[in-house]
Amino acid sequence: METLEILKTENTSPETADFLPLNGTDYIELYVSNARQSAHYFQSAFGFQPLAHAGLETGLRDRESYVLVQDKIRLVLTSPLHGGTEIGQHIDKHGDGVRVVALWVDDATKAFEETTRRGAMAYLKPTREEDDHGYVVRSGIRTYGDTVHIFVERKAYKGIFLPGYAAWNPHYCPAPAGLKYVDHMVGNVGWNEMNSWVDFYANVMGFKQLVSFDDNDISTDYTALMSKVMSNGNGRIKFPINEPADGKKKSQVEEYLDFYGGAGIQHIAVATDDIVETVTALRNRGVEFLQVPDVYYSDLQERVGKIDEEMAALQALGILVDRDDEGYLLQIFTKPVCPRPTLFFEIIQRKGAKSFGKGNFKALFEAIEREQELRGTL
Repeated sequence: METLEILKTENTSPETADFLPLNGTDYIELYVSNARQSAHYFQSAFGFQPLAHAGLETGLRDRESYVLVQDKIRLVLTSPLHGGTEIGQHIDKHGDGVRVVALWVDDATKAFEETTRRGAMAYLKPTREEDDHGYVVRSGIRTYGDTVHIFVERKAYKGIFLPGYAAWNPHYCPAPAGLKYVDHMVGNVGWNEMNSWVDFYANVMGFKQLVSFDDNDISTDYTALMSKVMSNGNGRIKFPINEPADGKKKSQVEEYLDFYGGAGIQHIAVATDDIVETVTALRNRGVEFLQVPDVYYSDLQERVGKIDEEMAALQALGILVDRDDEGYLLQIFTKPVCPRPTLFFEIIQRKGAKSFGKGNFKALFEAIEREQELRGTL
């Protein structure tokens, strides 16, 4: 069970604790080398549905974006239309990866003022964008690496996504795969940088620390890392932050930092109500997952107690199980979805558990090490 380490701040009044109310994740924007092909992949493999498009046809001259949706999850896939752009430079440095984590707020101007007043570096000053469907206000701040948070205020907007986007209705539209919402997003930062970013989320955004894992919790015979989980007040936004720890060989965080060219989003955890059904569908569509040895399941029942799912089905799919004081969870991790060994996805189903699968860390990271060994990067 994880050790709870709630961050202490100088002022814990109700007003301070609620200075940045967040309604949830609005969208996640990835800068990718080919947005059209990436959209086809996320439709085909993950069951995302086409929603909106922006590009030359909608008046943009520097970029093209496709918006995909599955229940409450929105992905924006963006590519440059010319050389020498900021988007292209981001791709040159990082490969395909997450640039924007957009957060849904009631007041984007206030969110910007509160966070920059507390020390955040401005990325986008409050900007009103409008069309025939109303207006949206967006603002933004910089976080670790080249990742940014955009605050999105959309209460006066009735359009398909944002001003400047048109509905996208292609003939090709595979069925959804049962993905519901973003459970959490994990960031990898450099050596000795984790606590600085923990302080950033605490002091600048009013988050609290939920749990902390040290290298005794997250280690194998070869590699280790440390992690702290930050959450906003209502628990709708959770950001675990990882940093490397000393080990005999190169850890997954070090590998990520090397290939991504610095700090960034390591993985996106998306929730489902039926992980067996969802993972079966994803595997049938070509999504590849990390696999743990069959020995993991030999004493699983004794470790986690009674669960609703059939053990044979979990073993056949490679789904991991862990329990905390509130219940249990089931989780599985994809292999990297980009050419570089950086971004991947986690599929998670919570049956009461509020934790992050500490009991699975050793098996999971040994599986990652096997992949690293195949890549020659361990």
